[in-house]
Amino acid sequence: MSDQEQERLKRLREKQLQARDPLVKQRNFQHSSSVKEKRMRKPFSLAKAWKKDIPHIIKAPLYGLLLGVVVIFVLPMLWVSPYAIYAGAGITLLLIIFGAIMGNSLDLRDDIKDHIK
Repeated sequence: MSDQEQERLKRLREKQLQARDPLVKQRNFQHSSSVKEKRMRKPFSLAKAWKKDIPHIIKAPLYGLLLGVVVIFVLPMLWVSPYAIYAGAGITLLLIIFGAIMGNSLDLRDDIKDHIK
């Protein structure tokens, strides 16, 4: 092989190495570990986690369940019947289903907003 051919192959190999950049994994690891360390330094806030981290598909049915439990306790006081508790349980089930549908739609709305940006 001539010197020019060897020099050309050497330059080609260096270009390939630069294009591949073997330090990418190391940089990604350092970045992710620094982000984790920053996150660990911040105090944990349940209110902030409830607002940002927990999806609406979980929160909305929980609100429906809480409202349904209130209905189960209040409805027998207002409606004196042996079926009041069953009606309250049915209303609770409907509220949970409505909450799941509403939570899913809110999550879809947030996903669409994220993809538009």
